[in-house]
Amino acid sequence: MKAYTTRVGEGPFPTEFTKDLMDKIRQKGKEFGATTGRPRRCGWFDSVIVKHSIMVNGIDEIVVTKLDVLDNLNTLRICTAYKFEGKIYKDFPSSIRILMNCEPVYEEMPGWKQDTNKITSYPGLPKAAKNYLKRIKELLNTKIVLVSVGSERTQTFSSE
Repeated sequence: MKAYTTRVGEGPFPTEFTKDLMDKIRQKGKEFGATTGRPRRCGWFDSVIVKHSIMVNGIDEIVVTKLDVLDNLNTLRICTAYKFEGKIYKDFPSSIRILMNCEPVYEEMPGWKQDTNKITSYPGLPKAAKNYLKRIKELLNTKIVLVSVGSERTQTFSSE
């Protein structure tokens, strides 16, 4: 999974970035369809939908890719729940009405404002990047086994 959330096409996307941030992340992350070239929609990491995907697919380990795309952000957000009509949903709702109209509940974390492209091992990551990964692991209750900070083979490494 990516260190942020993407979506292709129409439909609900509670954590979608503002236009300026979307353009920045889309360019840096090369978020365009391989066949059509259509731009992907990008947003903050959504732990609600990822937890659901982990559950329905029986996943017990994950790989976090494109961590480097978030390198220059001052603050990062992680969606931990959805709020709709005063109710908090920590589990993925089955109602499209809720998804279309919910407000994401975010935790904010400091960014690392440091280029990670040349890092080749987990210990070399900035402390804030490690904290971001640690929080994702906690929210998903799933082990992160690999992290990537670029598309080259040397830019993917064990998370231990």
